[in-house]
Amino acid sequence: MKQKLMPVLFIGHGSPMNAIENNEFTQNFIKIAKEIDRPKAIVCISAHWFTNGTKITSMDKPKTIHDFYGFPEELYNIDYPAIGDAKLAKEVKELLGGIKVELDTEWGLDHGAWSVLIHMYPNADIPVIQLSINYNEPASYHYALAKKLLSLREKGVLILGSGNIVHNLNIIDFRHIDTRDYGYEWARKAKDIINKSIINGDFDSLVNYKDNRDLDLAIPTPEHFLPLIYILGLKQEDEKIEFFNDILVGGSLSMTSVRIG
Repeated sequence: MKQKLMPVLFIGHGSPMNAIENNEFTQNFIKIAKEIDRPKAIVCISAHWFTNGTKITSMDKPKTIHDFYGFPEELYNIDYPAIGDAKLAKEVKELLGGIKVELDTEWGLDHGAWSVLIHMYPNADIPVIQLSINYNEPASYHYALAKKLLSLREKGVLILGSGNIVHNLNIIDFRHIDTRDYGYEWARKAKDIINKSIINGDFDSLVNYKDNRDLDLAIPTPEHFLPLIYILGLKQEDEKIEFFNDILVGGSLSMTSVRIG
């Protein structure tokens, strides 16, 4: 009998304000958590832990990191008290054998993780660790690295990538921030190109996204895009792919989220 695999998720996390808002996006965060089996633990690859080398959180009680500024005090008062899982961190390190991996006791959970998990698992009763993104390596490296984590899916561990596929905050249009699915023409084109590649299983074109000039404005820096690459690297043959929250915000940001399995 074929081993049942835990689904993998890429979540477009968007603004930190989503942590305290009840909106279309957060309602779908809640919905997707109800649709999948309750995970035994969570490994989160967040855009906001972009590091020199590869690190894994390995502490009993990861702190809630408020890695943003200029937002309401309510956001800074949030604590997401999920426990860590040092045993799982060591297992991930072993699975990634062949590269140097640091067991980290300083980081915690950044908002790429907790602003989503606070809706998916509000009781904070599932162990969570974070795997950092090594900024020295290309997308092909991360795609290959993700494949080493497959056995975690067999053990009921949810692997969650958190970022935004189209992410260019330098030219976001705040005048239309509340206009549903408002996107610049280039952003809509980039979203369509990427979505088509995902559905068609053309992951090579996404790993080599720098070769496509139509994606330059959508992915000016890699950190918010690479969590998607991890999730695509974990897809197995014949697994179903679904999109949710597949809309644009403020012209230059997509909330597109992906479920595999």
